[in-house]
Amino acid sequence: MIELVRSNDPVELSWVQSVLADEGIDCLIFDFHASILDGSIGALPRRLMVTPDDESRARYILEIARRDLPGNNEIDADSDADDDVNPSRRDDV
Repeated sequence: MIELVRSNDPVELSWVQSVLADEGIDCLIFDFHASILDGSIGALPRRLMVTPDDESRARYILEIARRDLPGNNEIDADSDADDDVNPSRRDDV
């Protein structure tokens, strides 16, 4: 098994599991019970694991899925520079 994601965030891990399951990729969460023993304070991150055969496809799927998340500013970083132009300071007026 190959570690795909390491996180203390159960919501993120659940989302990753769901995204991968939708694409037919099986995964396992390691260290789930160890993190419960620490009192759920998040000291021990959980690891989401996939088979070596699914690793590259799983990474690609997660990359695409993360791009589609609301509020992801990495997609149009170049176009954001044009949005900052102050219309009241136009040179052609």
